[in-house]
Amino acid sequence: MSNISGNTRGFLLLLLAILSIQQTTAQQLQGKVVDKTNPAQPLIGANVVWLGTDKGTATDGSGNFTLQLADAATPQVVVTYIGYTADTVDVAGKNQVILSLSPASGLKEVVIEGQIERHSAITPTQTEIITRRDLEKSACCNLAESFETNASVEVSMTDAVSGAKQIQMLGLDGSYTLLTTDNVPALHGLATPYRLNYLSGTFIESIDIIKGMGSVLNGYESISGQVNVTLRDPAKAERLYFNLYGNSLARYDANLNLATGLGKKWSTLLMLHTNQLHNRTDRNDDGFMDLSLGSQYNVLNKWKYEHGAWVSEFGLNALRETKVGGQMAYKEDIPQAEQPYYGTESEVDRLSGFNKTSYTFPGKPYQSLGLITSATHHKFDSQYGLRTYNGEQNSANARLIFQSIIGDTRHTYKTGLSYTFEDYQESLTDSAYSRTEQVPGAFAEYIYNNAENLTVVAGARLDFHNLYGNVFTPRLNVKYDFTPNTIVRLAAGKGFRVANAIAENTSALVSSRRLTVQEELQPEEAWNVGGSFTHYFELAGRPGAFVTDFYHTDFLNQVVADMYSQPGQVLFYNLEGRSYSNSFQAELQYEVLKGLDAKAAYKYYDVKTSYQGELLQRPMIPEHRFFVNLGFATPFDKWRADLTTQYFGLMPLAPVTGNAEEPVQTSKRFATVNTQITRAFKGWDIYLGAENLLNYRQADPIMGANDPFGSNFDASMVWGPVTGRIIYAGLRFRIN
Repeated sequence: MSNISGNTRGFLLLLLAILSIQQTTAQQLQGKVVDKTNPAQPLIGANVVWLGTDKGTATDGSGNFTLQLADAATPQVVVTYIGYTADTVDVAGKNQVILSLSPASGLKEVVIEGQIERHSAITPTQTEIITRRDLEKSACCNLAESFETNASVEVSMTDAVSGAKQIQMLGLDGSYTLLTTDNVPALHGLATPYRLNYLSGTFIESIDIIKGMGSVLNGYESISGQVNVTLRDPAKAERLYFNLYGNSLARYDANLNLATGLGKKWSTLLMLHTNQLHNRTDRNDDGFMDLSLGSQYNVLNKWKYEHGAWVSEFGLNALRETKVGGQMAYKEDIPQAEQPYYGTESEVDRLSGFNKTSYTFPGKPYQSLGLITSATHHKFDSQYGLRTYNGEQNSANARLIFQSIIGDTRHTYKTGLSYTFEDYQESLTDSAYSRTEQVPGAFAEYIYNNAENLTVVAGARLDFHNLYGNVFTPRLNVKYDFTPNTIVRLAAGKGFRVANAIAENTSALVSSRRLTVQEELQPEEAWNVGGSFTHYFELAGRPGAFVTDFYHTDFLNQVVADMYSQPGQVLFYNLEGRSYSNSFQAELQYEVLKGLDAKAAYKYYDVKTSYQGELLQRPMIPEHRFFVNLGFATPFDKWRADLTTQYFGLMPLAPVTGNAEEPVQTSKRFATVNTQITRAFKGWDIYLGAENLLNYRQADPIMGANDPFGSNFDASMVWGPVTGRIIYAGLRFRIN
């Protein structure tokens, strides 16, 4: 009898529980939001709101949501998600629904197949993306060579002896462009002369080129833009990737990437790189090596941990590089003072590490907390003729970032704290320089996105510099889609940076010029204002894009490297007067035939600086530049071919000696042609290419080459190719 009563009581309790659940369910609307083109893909963080109210929620990690029926004003819900077309759905009489959203044609990533450069249709900043497939369309042995088929970033040699290279964006030196790896500040300060050699092309997954002011989250240093290098992902990289390269100057590169997973949570990637050049060549018979000799050994080990709401990446990079340049008869084992031949030498030891850890709050995919830290030790010893230039830099950076929404995902914000430490020790012959910077800071950024046609990013940061006081950096980016295929962007903001005058002007060391610092140098500050217009179109059934942009950079202060005022000298002083850059670019991309893509661009630069009160054009910057790229690929990419032509207009040259009142000399107009052909097989590729196919060379890249210790010597006025035509070949092998 008691057993029957117990079973009855259990049955009654179960019945009451079921009725309670049914009643609770009847008071709720449960559902899931998915991609209409791929119903198996849930949309995480989508907003589901009762129409006419502010009562709503966001979908969880599985795309699921729950709404209270009591909160409804009408039996309709509004569903929004960034990159998708918003929808209003009638749910009258329903307790469970599946809601599907279609990708918004005006917000999706627009990709022109085969293009080397991709213009993002999503980002609020003017962003161009170079993918790994694009990188493989040229040699891309290192970061410097990754921009050869890109119209927005120029790479040039700083001088004809040392082998140093620099990038330019918006007509300004690369020091004004923030360079990051995985959005971690990197390769700055004393690393500037050779930093483009320090990242192997095989380490790179993609490159984002951001024109104008970027996000305040990445610091205050960006003035002309940002180049962010995304390194290969340990969880997605091939298990084995091998690349071998050799060229007609006897330079050899070898690269090996090894990736593996360690259980379900861990993965790691080991990337090895070396390049070697030990063959002396002098094709123009001026007595100097056309390229500096050198060896580099580069190791990068990256780890990734993923478990639930936690994601963490960390890595270590170690590099050693030696370079020797100068006259053909120069002997590096004999001190410079004991031989009559001019030479340059440099030896670099570099060690860096980083960590990126993020936590996403359960049930709130839009809310996260992230910590990014990095540290670098960079030490070098170098010699430029009878001058010695040595230095050591120790850097550390930390950022704590919190991200969440205000109401719904149309309104998001990011805020956080940062700390930067920089310690510099430099010596130039008999002079020593040192500086220690400690900069705590705070930042905030608000993003409005209506998921249809408007995105606004407004940010500001306040930093407390121990040497230069408070630094306020505001920035604004606006993106508006007039139609799904027509996009306008506007950008404005301020940048601040402390210049490293010698490291950023090492080309002056390869000359007879005397370096003179006339006063205590102050930080550089500048406003950058500009915008872009992008239109995607179809013509004869084939896709195309037209992109044009204009940016104006106006310096409040600048460290002027003056080679005009006193021939035979480089004067360093703070700006007195105006210094500005106007940059205009127009670019057209179009798929001419199936598999054949064409891209053409024109750039105009107006870059001027006040030298001792006189406003003059900055040296070594062409006013006009044209760019044409043709890319062809057969079905399944079995054959790929690319041809890139660039035309450079006149560039002003600074005098070495003589009367400062004489008219400024200019370079010659010239063009270069690069090409590469690739044949793909299952698991491996072979490629053959040529740089400077037409064999154009600057006639006299080194002034006074017959007397390098005399007063007329100058190897810094390099405006064209020095080495002539270079033929190269290589192979790639991969196991996925």
